[in-house]
Amino acid sequence: MAAAQSSKIGLTGKILIGMGAGILIGLLLRNFFGGSEWVQDYITEGFFHVIGTIFINSLKMLVVPLVFISLVCGTCSLSEPSKLGRLGGKTLAFYLFTTAIALVVAISAAVIVQPGNASLASESMQYSAKEAPSLADVLINIVPSNPMKALSEGNMLQIIIFAVIFGFAISHIGERGRRVAALFDDLNEVIMRVVTLIMQLAPYGVFALMGKLALTLGMETLESVIKYFMLVLVVLLFHGFVVYPTLLKLFSGLSPLMFIRKMRDVQLFAFSTASSNATLPVTMEASEHRLGADNKVASFTLPLGATINMDGTAIMQGVATVFIAQVFGIDLTITDYAMVVMTATLASIGTAGVPGVGLVMLAMVLNQVGLPVEGIALILGVDRMLDMVRTAVNVTGDTVATVVIAKSEGALNEAVFNDPKAGKTAGSFEAEVHRGE
Repeated sequence: MAAAQSSKIGLTGKILIGMGAGILIGLLLRNFFGGSEWVQDYITEGFFHVIGTIFINSLKMLVVPLVFISLVCGTCSLSEPSKLGRLGGKTLAFYLFTTAIALVVAISAAVIVQPGNASLASESMQYSAKEAPSLADVLINIVPSNPMKALSEGNMLQIIIFAVIFGFAISHIGERGRRVAALFDDLNEVIMRVVTLIMQLAPYGVFALMGKLALTLGMETLESVIKYFMLVLVVLLFHGFVVYPTLLKLFSGLSPLMFIRKMRDVQLFAFSTASSNATLPVTMEASEHRLGADNKVASFTLPLGATINMDGTAIMQGVATVFIAQVFGIDLTITDYAMVVMTATLASIGTAGVPGVGLVMLAMVLNQVGLPVEGIALILGVDRMLDMVRTAVNVTGDTVATVVIAKSEGALNEAVFNDPKAGKTAGSFEAEVHRGE
């Protein structure tokens, strides 16, 4: 009887169990054997590292084929150029709008709470910022000179552009195009089945990731910047659970509670992986099968959102800018704050393909308003934990945009959205995991 009950634990429950078990075991090992070399060699960098990395790599393995195939399928169905242009315009406008809101809320909260302490300026601060690309380079690099290289390197913006052009061409060559489109539809089904298989590893991968995190991240790193950490965390949660649901209700009239309920798996995956791209297969499945968004919308808005939608990062930048200014005793004017909002909002697109994008964007913002980039060193200790939360916020924003835009395009199945059991039928992760029981 107990076995029958345990077999009915859903994917979310299993992930939560894995997450809790990983944190608990990691903390126990840290407290009792933290200084042991065998823990470092065989547990932290051995078992936990290997299992966690395999899980992350298995998700990343799916990203490029999933984005390319899904986007080609979606574009094939948009035979009119006006539809593609309208969809792209709505998506870009929505992402820029929510990023601007995130920055305004973050800066306002930081100005009110005053998290910065001038005594921290004497701390040893060293941070070498990566060089951000120029506007000309950004525009040039959007179009791939070698599509195969873009696919092999996972350059998402270039993959998106190539897939859109490729899919658009397929839709305009008549019968031969329809045969190719049918092939991509079949490939899309295959990729989604692979996703369901990979998801069976999720609880174990999350267990290892959280175990390693608990072993390696000391709480003492939070002491000097605990106020900053808590403020960013509160603003992130406010944006994810208040701002997004409000926008969803305002622009679509749909139930925010139903949306949040169906987003739990996606948010947990995003939190565990700290990567919007690695979470993309999960986001895609949830948007189509649980929230009812048509593939022709989801296949466009989600890969684009994973690349350019950085509301969580924008919140970190807004609070960090005010925090660093207070630490160094520099007063920012209303013009400076406006410049922060404008620079960070536009930079969310311009630096989309740069490694360490959050800190690159923050360095750009600090330079823009004349603040020392070295101040970034103060927040590096807690950035990993915040990165996990802001990734969950980012994917939530991607999915809200998908639902809102799908509703505006008449491409949302509201019956699926409003059905609490949708996504637990054939084709969903949990159905595949439990099939045959």
